[in-house]
Amino acid sequence: MYNLIVTGAEGAWTNNFYKADRGRFLEFTTDELVSTLKPLTPSAIEVLKSIPCLFAYEAVIGGDMRIGRLKEIKERGRDILIEFEFDDSMPPLAYATVKPIAELLDIREWEMNRTHWAVKDEDLIARLRTAELIPPTDVPAPPPQEEVKAILAREADQDIASVSSVQEFIDTVLSKRRSDGREIFYRGHSARKRYKLEPSLFRTDKDGNYLYLDNEDLLYRELLVINSREFEPDVYTLDKLVRMQHYSLPTRLLDITSNPLIALYFACKGNFGKKEGGVYVGEEEGEVILFSLPRDRVKYFDSDSAACIANLARLPKVEKDRIDFSIVDIGAFNEQMAIKRLVHFIREEKSFFEHRIDPDTLRGIICLKGKKSNDRISSQSGAFLLFGIDAVFDEGGGNTIQVDRIRVRNKASLLAELDLLNINESTVFPHIENSARYVAHKYAFDNSIQPTAKTLSE
Repeated sequence: MYNLIVTGAEGAWTNNFYKADRGRFLEFTTDELVSTLKPLTPSAIEVLKSIPCLFAYEAVIGGDMRIGRLKEIKERGRDILIEFEFDDSMPPLAYATVKPIAELLDIREWEMNRTHWAVKDEDLIARLRTAELIPPTDVPAPPPQEEVKAILAREADQDIASVSSVQEFIDTVLSKRRSDGREIFYRGHSARKRYKLEPSLFRTDKDGNYLYLDNEDLLYRELLVINSREFEPDVYTLDKLVRMQHYSLPTRLLDITSNPLIALYFACKGNFGKKEGGVYVGEEEGEVILFSLPRDRVKYFDSDSAACIANLARLPKVEKDRIDFSIVDIGAFNEQMAIKRLVHFIREEKSFFEHRIDPDTLRGIICLKGKKSNDRISSQSGAFLLFGIDAVFDEGGGNTIQVDRIRVRNKASLLAELDLLNINESTVFPHIENSARYVAHKYAFDNSIQPTAKTLSE
């Protein structure tokens, strides 16, 4: 493995330190590596420091690539501060000489045109040596990937409560309750090692390529064109995004709930493994994530902050990419053309909106309660996390939103117990087709629990 860090800041590699945007960390990286490295645990940091690093500039800037290693990695708010050193035994490399073997290094098309930090599952030194771009060296080999994953997996499993019955789950949830003016929300994942806390718009394929993000504005407009009548009751762009989320369009919203049993239902719904002799073998563990935050930090559907982030959906990618967040003066920041257009969108729904957007708002994550505009939101006690530009939710939680986790096992049995509490496909998804499917399954000859409905974690 090796680190690839590309920057658009001219002269950045002339220093011995650099601040990387947390939102660009692990872009163009395979899902397998993202799941183990994204939390930036102490073990993950040691892994990143143990592998080589290729330092590069965006193609529009040019300049040589250098090989070296990371000496220190520290989280600083939404940035990651790295200290590094070059390997003086390695010559500078022009990208033109590396480009012929870019595919072998897993450097993808257009990747050199975006500031980001990727981790590649390739042997950088061996590939460069074979291409005769560097001389033979005695650089120590990085640790094998399987060993790395085992180390990180062990650390991720520490201190996480595990439940296999509804009673155990309720007892665990009640033991974590707080009475200090905080509000708690929940989310269920049916495969805790594979699913991440990110909205569907930010999801990538197995190789780390964004599936939808580059066409966000087109997704938004196309659905409005095709089904305009469905959105007539919606006042705010946020209202439209909530409805789009309901119909499974990728958005900046991540579903959460105020009802822990609803989250447990989704943690159990799917990824049972293979059914053999009436039982499931090879079940993937689920999880319920608990989000705790001060009550005064919970926003509502008419929040100005929500309007700022929601209307990013209407800005084309090229305009979002032009927003310069390095501008410190808030007045100058708001004079950018992309920000002016964003304000224009906001004023279509809030004519009184002041032309003064805080850049931190656009890159943040807010917890909000939307209108209960459909039966599904009502039945699931739904709320949302709304993600700004390049926003990344810290899987371990942060200062504002604290995170706790509960591992879920024996999922088929748990679903049966939840059914006794009237939490099932018919009540969680209150539409006649789901009710009909639930009734047919309930009274079938062999009614072993089967995954049938689309879940929040898919």
